[in-house]
Amino acid sequence: MILLVGGAGYIGSHINKRLVQKGYRTVVFDNLSTGHRELVKWGRLVPGDLANPNEIDTCFEAYSIKAVIHLCAHAYVDESIREPAKYYRNNVVCTLNLLDSMRKHNVRFLIFSSTCSTYGLPMTLPIGESHPQNPVSPYGRSKRFMEEVFRDYDRAYGLPHVVLRYFNAAGADPEGEIGEWHEPETHLIPRAIFAALGKEPAVSVFGTDYPTPDGTCIRDFVHVWDLAEAHILALERLMATEKSDSFNLGNDSGHSVQEVIQMVESVSGRPVRVEGMKRREGDPPILISSSARAKKILRWKPAYSSLPMIVESAWAWHSRRSEEGI
Repeated sequence: MILLVGGAGYIGSHINKRLVQKGYRTVVFDNLSTGHRELVKWGRLVPGDLANPNEIDTCFEAYSIKAVIHLCAHAYVDESIREPAKYYRNNVVCTLNLLDSMRKHNVRFLIFSSTCSTYGLPMTLPIGESHPQNPVSPYGRSKRFMEEVFRDYDRAYGLPHVVLRYFNAAGADPEGEIGEWHEPETHLIPRAIFAALGKEPAVSVFGTDYPTPDGTCIRDFVHVWDLAEAHILALERLMATEKSDSFNLGNDSGHSVQEVIQMVESVSGRPVRVEGMKRREGDPPILISSSARAKKILRWKPAYSSLPMIVESAWAWHSRRSEEGI
């Protein structure tokens, strides 16, 4: 049985669905502070919080857990700069609680949801796993610190793990059962879709004077379903080899904020009003991944990560919810 900690969230719910499709049994442990019961359509939901060690202990005692996929973290760069205590308490202390419980119950395999924010401002592009990790935000530092902890735990206690560093997760389940659902929503594609639907007056663009062809940031968008597939490939390799590793997960190409907004207009057939804003602290002009190692070693083959497919799946999810009055 696979335990998804934070499995009621956006990425976790897609991983949960894909695991069950592949024949795995799953348990979702989530405090539902940002996740949603409605997204846990597969496996079992155990409401609980890593801040309370007894609750995660009880979950391990109730189920025969083979491996853990750890996805629950606060993940907003700008918020982490304003409220670092919140990020270190949740992303570091709560993860240490999880590791203590895994050791206590002899659960040895861990897949960790990390981020390209651990690299900080890129020194070279595309960004490979050998790029120095110099995060510029408490969010990125909390993730990088836990990566160091995992290495120490593996050496000392025999806890093999795989770290997966996401670039920009986007899109929705190709079958339309689940999708991106944040409250409040801060990600570019759903915010642009909300503007197209008339649910928001405009989409805010943070910085229009970057040294890029159209002045807006360039980001690497990867479809959430491709991310889900990568987690399963990493899990299967980890259990087979018991070898720790880390991989970037991106699309290996970039699109500017303006290009994404234009794609939303094209897919929706509706105009999207743009409101220019000042740059956000900690936002690099360009972030593009190299996911060559994941493709070679995990044999990962992203199938949905072209920008039109990402936006089309997101539009299908959000427009249906809008029609339903959600």
